[in-house]
Amino acid sequence: MHQPPIRYRVEPHRPEAHLFRVRCTVADPDPAGQVFTLPAWIPGSYMIREFARNIVSLCAADEGGAALAVEKRDKHSWRVASPAGGGAIVVDYEVYAWDLSVRAAHLDRTHGFFNGTSVFLAAEGRRERECLVDIVAPRGVEGEPWRVITALPRAEGVAGAAPMHGFGLYRAADYDELIDHPVEMGSFSLAAFEAGGVRHEIALTGRHDCDTARLCDDLARICAWQIALFGAPAPVDYYAFLTMVVGDGYGGLEHRASTALLASRADLPWKGMVGMPDGYKNFLGLCSHEYFHTWNVKRIKPAAFVPYDLAVENYTRLLWAFEGFTSYYDDLALVRSGVIDADDYLGLLGKTVSNVLRSPGRFRQSVAESSFDAWTKFYRQDENAPNAIVSYYAKGALIALALDLRLRAGSRGEKSLDDVMRLLWQRHGASGEGVAEDGIFAVVAEVGGPRLGRRLSDWLREAVEGTDDLPLAELLARFGVEWKAEAASKGPVIGAKLAESGGEVRLASVFDGGPAERAGLSAGDVLVAADGLRIGTIAGLEAMLARRAARAPLELHAFRRDELMTFELELAAAPAERITLRLAPRAGAGARTLRDGWLGS
Repeated sequence: MHQPPIRYRVEPHRPEAHLFRVRCTVADPDPAGQVFTLPAWIPGSYMIREFARNIVSLCAADEGGAALAVEKRDKHSWRVASPAGGGAIVVDYEVYAWDLSVRAAHLDRTHGFFNGTSVFLAAEGRRERECLVDIVAPRGVEGEPWRVITALPRAEGVAGAAPMHGFGLYRAADYDELIDHPVEMGSFSLAAFEAGGVRHEIALTGRHDCDTARLCDDLARICAWQIALFGAPAPVDYYAFLTMVVGDGYGGLEHRASTALLASRADLPWKGMVGMPDGYKNFLGLCSHEYFHTWNVKRIKPAAFVPYDLAVENYTRLLWAFEGFTSYYDDLALVRSGVIDADDYLGLLGKTVSNVLRSPGRFRQSVAESSFDAWTKFYRQDENAPNAIVSYYAKGALIALALDLRLRAGSRGEKSLDDVMRLLWQRHGASGEGVAEDGIFAVVAEVGGPRLGRRLSDWLREAVEGTDDLPLAELLARFGVEWKAEAASKGPVIGAKLAESGGEVRLASVFDGGPAERAGLSAGDVLVAADGLRIGTIAGLEAMLARRAARAPLELHAFRRDELMTFELELAAAPAERITLRLAPRAGAGARTLRDGWLGS
């Protein structure tokens, strides 16, 4: 029996007021009253965001326009009374869109962007229905004509179907697909490339001087390498990079056939650019990270996400594999695809190691605990976060590195983490079966084989459930990579993370067990003077400390709220937590063979 689709209409109604007007029509509503809900969070960003708070008005009517009663049931759901004589329900609502991020919606006279979780009400009991979406052009917008980019399929064969990059009708197989295709509209720049037989497009919204030919060439190599890693054909037949270009910004969110990105214009390549600036490497790493999610987390998923329950938190202890492994492969894909060289890659890897070593919280929380607590800790960090948590992104990436190196060394180059990812894809990604909480360990044991697998599986479990540092220097030495640890500062330290703004230096975080904490200083204190001399900048304080020795006394004056206080510190030696990696010039033949297999040389 044919079931009528759920129909939506999205209009940038008042761009100057940042309001989308949305209409949802249900042809055969629940006779007992149709319930509508809006997600509380968006997959890939593990925090309850309460998108319903941006709905500023909502009303309902029957097909003839007669008003229907609406009951708000809780923070993100409504029940609409069904027409007495049957027939369709039409719900009209306005969504406030002024969140310039990759997670929600943004609208002004220059462009519009939205994730489906921010704008599309779900008709409960009808989530499996086909959805038709009419994306309507704004009125009265000056400048170049607007167009649309989204991986949401156009409703070909239906009257009013959208042309390529045009306004009109789009379709989704069901509600889950509907909300997994963000939409960008405006007068964006557009460039395209092919990788693995798939058309890829990148839209750049905002002012920029990007060398799109260079960008497309580099992205094509990265995407083609990732497709080859998992095996062609790719799980998509089209992919879009939706990029908002700003003065200062960084972020990305994965979707099943696209990604939403926020990028600083200075990080994009420009015509005549020489070499590979750090900002551009970071942007390519971001693109690589979100693209790798096309397999790892969008299709290879924790069982806890199959299906998503977007009304409440979905807990898993596996984000170290889904985000951490992705964070390992994002930069690795750059060197293996030939976009950067081995020295550049080792520079990026050294920064990741250093960032983890600067976090005292790595001794308090395992990456498995960090994964589970993402909803309340990792995505809600406060001034004590460095002391209490570890990043399942960064330390998860280092666990992936250690696992990869152990697999390669233990099998003499015959097995690697690549084999683990391919088996996860074949067993879970292609089938849609979620990965059990102990599923990664089982796959590692299988890939490693009877001699190596169980030992590595047991080691991996200890690594993700424990808080010990990883033996990376020893592992990297077997691959002909030298490890150098040195202090990040020239002088002693006070044991705090500093922030500077408006001519003030304040303590952003005070490290557990350090001189500042022992002296009684707290996060938020504004440093005024050191040994009677004014502190105006972080650089000035560091220059002052560089003239002192570890264990030397230091008197600090600081404001806490509006009270001036005095603190006596004993300075500590700067820890050797800045890690530099480089190719060992005299590596043996065996080490070079392992290294070449690892880095793709």
